[in-house]
Amino acid sequence: MTKTSDVLVIGGGLHGLSAALHLARDGARVRLVEQAYIGRHASGVNAGGVRRLGRHPAEIPLAEAALESWRAMPDLVGDDCGFKPSGQVKIAENEADLELLTQRAAEVRRLGYDHEEIIDQATLRALIPSVAEQCTGAMIVRGDGFADPYRTCIAFRRAAEAAGVMIHEGAALRTLSRTGNVWRAATTTGSFEAPEVLNAAGAWGAGLAKTLGDPVPVRAAAYMMMVTDRQPYFVGPVVGLASRKLSLKQMGNGSVVIGGGYEGKADLESGKTALDVQGLAKSAETACTIFPVLRSARLLRSWAGIDGEAADRIPVIGRGRRHDGLTHAFGFSGHGFQLVPAVGRALAELIRTGTSSLPLEPFSPARFQEKSDG
Repeated sequence: MTKTSDVLVIGGGLHGLSAALHLARDGARVRLVEQAYIGRHASGVNAGGVRRLGRHPAEIPLAEAALESWRAMPDLVGDDCGFKPSGQVKIAENEADLELLTQRAAEVRRLGYDHEEIIDQATLRALIPSVAEQCTGAMIVRGDGFADPYRTCIAFRRAAEAAGVMIHEGAALRTLSRTGNVWRAATTTGSFEAPEVLNAAGAWGAGLAKTLGDPVPVRAAAYMMMVTDRQPYFVGPVVGLASRKLSLKQMGNGSVVIGGGYEGKADLESGKTALDVQGLAKSAETACTIFPVLRSARLLRSWAGIDGEAADRIPVIGRGRRHDGLTHAFGFSGHGFQLVPAVGRALAELIRTGTSSLPLEPFSPARFQEKSDG
């Protein structure tokens, strides 16, 4: 029997869940199909950063709106999702780094935002006494922080189901076509029909978009993470670097989670990843350079989740060019976690009314074609 709904969401990551939740609360009948299980890839295994720090200028309005939702997350999904406003810092390892950060903060101020603050070496060391002596200062956003990705996935799923969203796991998409005003999707577990489709298929979203006439340059990336054994408390804020790859935070139990952009290999056909041991070693060495106290830590586990990375490293969000009733939301390029509540609300508005209260124009899938045409 064909399963019908008002909106069919393809992809069970956090952006698909968030959009489904908001749509259902607005009165839509929503089904969500996921080829594996909820939060299988980037959504459930990312660094959990909740940050405005260092955002692409086009993303700042979304990040500002999302932060308000993170502060009130229990009202949205009945759980705080482990959100801790610990602050986030981007550390300068030399004077050239500090100058880059200073220029960046000035650019953001010219855009009308004042969340990025430059601090000198003494202030940095007072904030993080364990930081290496060569570090000369930092850029800090005091209201940023981190949350628990897996807990967030569970919370959004529960809230979505409570709102009436019907979730179908293990339902890999085989074909998607439009006849008249209806989309028809064939999956490994059955058929679905809806007048509106949301392509929130993560790293698989670009392939689906291409078959529907919206080609975008998005590649599959397997961002790697690792976690250490429990360490005595040594750092409060989430730490990144001005000119090298690093994302580091210490959890409440003392363990240290390290990431920052080193990649393994992603296989879209199997959905599996392969770790790059050399990349993990570089990431660990960078962490130890900034925090010498970590040289005695033991690595317990490492992993990678698959995400889509757009050519310009900002997401693909917007209506399809070739077909009515089609919306895209993928290619979040390893930093979509914080944006989830705001993007979900914006997508629900876009699908229901054709417009959004947030500025989504910079993320249109048409931007790449427009550059090509120009």
